[in-house]
Amino acid sequence: MALADLRKDYSLAGLTEKDLARDPFRQFEKWFQEAEASKLVEPNAMVLATAGRDGRPSSRTVLLKGVDGRGFVFFSNYESRKGRELDANPHASLVFPWFPFERQVIVEGRVTQVAREESEAYFHSRPRASQLAAWVSQQSSIISGRAVLEEGMKAVDAKYLGREVPAPPHWGGWRLAPATVEFWQGRRSRLHDRLRYRRVKDEWIVERLAP
Repeated sequence: MALADLRKDYSLAGLTEKDLARDPFRQFEKWFQEAEASKLVEPNAMVLATAGRDGRPSSRTVLLKGVDGRGFVFFSNYESRKGRELDANPHASLVFPWFPFERQVIVEGRVTQVAREESEAYFHSRPRASQLAAWVSQQSSIISGRAVLEEGMKAVDAKYLGREVPAPPHWGGWRLAPATVEFWQGRRSRLHDRLRYRRVKDEWIVERLAP
């Protein structure tokens, strides 16, 4: 398939060392708030890349549900492909592709499951239909058709009719504690600004990377 000439020169902004906050979490918050204020669709959407013991990578889009000095939090099925790969190899990366701003943020680090209490608290904040769906879907498994899901939804809806839906034991959150966080700003002639925070012991150092 031939593609049209989609070349673009990036010119909205630049990024210098003096622009940066003292740590990557504050810098991420600044950029995230700018994305939110612009009404960007799902600014918390991020590409999560994982790999199992065999080294074969896989990626998918998930939603960021929390961030603080400990890391970036997301939730899903522990028995899904991503869950199995994170169990086998707890190193992962995240990419926030904020195209309208000609920006991306790339986070790399080690992933651990969040405390069960935290997972349950978030689970119970979700819409009831989403809670039921967490019981229905054996995520990443092969199914014979959509009817499997629709029939399963009816069954769990009846099972928990009139009472609270418990959080499934196979569902919960992960927290990625970053070792590096890169802030990428597109620039003209592909001479992009790439500034990376890297944790050294208990401090963050900033390094400029060639585009």
